[in-house]
Amino acid sequence: MIDHVAGKGKIVVGLGELLWDLLPAGKQLGGAPANFAYITSLLGGQGIPLSRVGKDDLGEEALRQLKHLGLPTGFVQIDSLHATGTAEVELNHGQARFEISKQAAWDFLEWTPEWERLAGQADAVCFGSLAQRSPQSRETTRNFLRASSPAAVHIFDVNLRGDFYSPELLSESMSLADIVKLNDEELPKMMELGGLVHSDEKSSAEQLLKLYDLQLVCVTRGCRGSLLISKSGFNEHPGFRVKVVDTIGAGDAFTAGLAHEYLHGASLDGMNEVANLVGAWVASQAGATPTPKEGALEHSLAEIS
Repeated sequence: MIDHVAGKGKIVVGLGELLWDLLPAGKQLGGAPANFAYITSLLGGQGIPLSRVGKDDLGEEALRQLKHLGLPTGFVQIDSLHATGTAEVELNHGQARFEISKQAAWDFLEWTPEWERLAGQADAVCFGSLAQRSPQSRETTRNFLRASSPAAVHIFDVNLRGDFYSPELLSESMSLADIVKLNDEELPKMMELGGLVHSDEKSSAEQLLKLYDLQLVCVTRGCRGSLLISKSGFNEHPGFRVKVVDTIGAGDAFTAGLAHEYLHGASLDGMNEVANLVGAWVASQAGATPTPKEGALEHSLAEIS
């Protein structure tokens, strides 16, 4: 069981796929939950990845890497029937394209008493669409969200990969969320899949906010920053200019920054500033879980801001 320890920050859960990104230069541990939990921990929260790996060499290595990153492994399940997930990654001028293995261990997330207890303790949980591509993991995700505290913040990080989504899955996930984050390419698709008219980002985000009774909608624009829409107003951030090494994990870092600031009552502009800053830092480094300069995230962020 995880304890709310004084000075340890909020309990923030990343729920979903854990896999190895197979890059031209070698493999790196990836998947939104681990990336999100890692950046959360750097920001001072208790980031916890919830996923499932195979009982194989890649699974053992994944657990070792999580420990190396300072993340707890007690909520990562071991699957003796299905292999640890992988994704073939192709980089084109820093932009990543993924070919994700099917029938991976994380497609078989189990609803357990341990996960149920954690759900009741979590201050926030971030979930996506990709990890709901299988019926079992979809139901486990829904169970976790239903079992969470009424005060817990549900963050739906839209991730439209391949054909691993449907209008029904997206609509149901939006209905379970308090915060929705999606990028400027996904927003028109979301509107179309929902039978809604997309004219511009602000009006579409406002439609989604109202339709699903959300607290916050975030539209990321890559190097051009982001748009935040809430019931009280909106905020736009131009982003930070950095030399992009690769974009792997930058979106997850952005979400972690957004969640951290939201949980601590930041203003829209404060949330936008930190989220863009953290996302830009990860994009300026190799891989999704870079090591901060001199062991502290503020030292790395200071060079960007």
